[in-house]
Amino acid sequence: MTSLARIRDWLMAHPLAFDAALAVAVLACMVTASFVEPYGVHGPHFGRAPEAISVVLMVASAGALVFRRRAPLLVLILTVAATLVELTTGDQRAPVMMAVVIALFTVASMTDRPTTWRFALPIMAVMTAAAMLTSKLPWYAQENLGVVAWSGLAAAAGDALRSRRAFIDAIRERAERAERTREQEALRRVAEERLRIARDLHDVVAHHIALVNVQAGVASHVMDKRPDQAKEALAHVREASRSALNELRATVGLLRQSGDPEAPTEPAPGLARLDDLLDTFRAAGLPVELVHNDNGEQLQAAVDLAAYRIIQEALTNVQKHAGMGAKAEVSVLRVSRNLEITVLDNGGTGRGADTGAGASVDEDDKPSPTPEGGHGLIGMRERVSALGGTCTTGPRYGGGFRVHAILPLSTGAQTQARSRTCG
Repeated sequence: MTSLARIRDWLMAHPLAFDAALAVAVLACMVTASFVEPYGVHGPHFGRAPEAISVVLMVASAGALVFRRRAPLLVLILTVAATLVELTTGDQRAPVMMAVVIALFTVASMTDRPTTWRFALPIMAVMTAAAMLTSKLPWYAQENLGVVAWSGLAAAAGDALRSRRAFIDAIRERAERAERTREQEALRRVAEERLRIARDLHDVVAHHIALVNVQAGVASHVMDKRPDQAKEALAHVREASRSALNELRATVGLLRQSGDPEAPTEPAPGLARLDDLLDTFRAAGLPVELVHNDNGEQLQAAVDLAAYRIIQEALTNVQKHAGMGAKAEVSVLRVSRNLEITVLDNGGTGRGADTGAGASVDEDDKPSPTPEGGHGLIGMRERVSALGGTCTTGPRYGGGFRVHAILPLSTGAQTQARSRTCG
């Protein structure tokens, strides 16, 4: 079997050699059949010899099949001509029509349907009429009617093969196009999310740089007359610059690339505006309860912004995908040196243990069965990973969805090595 497989693969890789082998096989079949006497006393038997013209026609028609892929219509015409000559000359017919069957199959498989039947129907009619008019048997004999059957079978088989190839090619092309589109869409979404994070980072860094500029100006102004106040101003400069550098290190992988639009300069939102955010969802019909213990303590700008965006995205998903009667709970708790954010919903009548299990949602309202989640969750993962934290999402037991993020309150350089994903 291994040797046969190698031979088959070689023939498929060399179509001219395959066609030559096919022509030899067809010629062997025609020559063998030409020695058969179909109407013997005791039935068909080997008892006759083909005429010279029949041998020439069989060799010519079989030789034409070698070029069936290069000139399928010309080969078809030559084999039909050889068959008509065989039908109208000589007393003993040789099966030259075998070459016509192969040629007609090739035309049907390599051209379109109209071309196939535009050639097949006249050929079937002409050869059938010639067989009926020149045969010594009655016109309705099986030998004459077999011309129609074999010709029609060859054309139908070739057309079916062509249709199957076209169908497979169309499926493959659609799959490749869908794969390219999906990859491009994912890259575009990630790029947009990173650009948005980079814009937020612009606000964070701008705040620290502005503070450094003001304090440096104060230190320069009072350096000679009030050195104590100058030292205090320089201490503020050092602290602000250290914070800016730490936040830059934590988000260095998310910086915008060249050619991105200019970043806006409006202040970035934070947990100080959380009540206003929740009021917008309540006004839209989503009851939201809030639990927090921040005690009004100031957070680093990057942590504050990330916490706000995570809550915003989670509640947006609840509003989009949960059903009627959905409720949400938001908790913002300081635990040790971390800020833990939890957003829960009961699923309402639209998303629960049955409909939402194992699925996450994105910003296009399309469920995503992949473990990595939708595009909205990609934004959460980018933000949390940038700060060295962790984020988990998934369906709740009994219905609903849960988003849980842990953000370190310190985004120093030691967190740069931690890159944890949103599961």
